[in-house]
Amino acid sequence: MKTRMAESMHGQQLTVPVSERDHIRGSLRAPKTLLEYGDYQCPYCGSAHRIVTALHQRLGDRLCFVYRNFPLTEVHPYAEQAAEAVEAAGAQGKFWEMHDLVFENQDALELEDLAEYAATLRLDMRRFTSEIEGGTHLARVRQDFESGVRSGVDGTPTFFINNVKYEDSDDFETLLAALT
Repeated sequence: MKTRMAESMHGQQLTVPVSERDHIRGSLRAPKTLLEYGDYQCPYCGSAHRIVTALHQRLGDRLCFVYRNFPLTEVHPYAEQAAEAVEAAGAQGKFWEMHDLVFENQDALELEDLAEYAATLRLDMRRFTSEIEGGTHLARVRQDFESGVRSGVDGTPTFFINNVKYEDSDDFETLLAALT
C-alpha cells in the first residue's frame, strides 16, 4: 500500500535500474539521470533526440543520459530493425554514433540504409550484416521493451528522471527545469 501511494504521489518507478548494461552518455555518478525509452522511427522521438542532445550539451557532466529501445512495431515497421542495427553497431563500439545517424535519418531505415550508415562508421560489414540477419541483438531489444512495459511505458518517448517516470512536457525548457 505504501509503495502504491508513493508511486501515485511521485510517479511510477523504473523497474530495471540503470546499470553498466545500459547505453550511457555521461557518468553513472552524475547527479541527474535521464532515461529515455524510444523508437527510432517515431517522429516524436526524433524531436526528443534533438532536445536531449541540447540538454546534454547544456548540463555536461551533471547529466547521465540512458537510452533503451521501445520499438512500436505495429505503427513503425522499421523501428525494431533500426534498434537491432544500432545494437549491432554498439557491439562494435559505435552505439552512440549509429544512434545519432539513425535519428538524423529517420525517413530512411530500410536495411540498405542501415548498412550504409554502418559503412559510414567503418563497421565490420560482414559482422554487422551477419548479426542483423541472424537476429543477434533482438533479445536485447525485446528485453528493453519488456522492462519498459513493466515500468509503465505505453508510448514513445517516455522519460524517467532519477528512476521516476517523468509526466510533464518534454520541451527543452521544461525538461531542463526538471533536471536542474
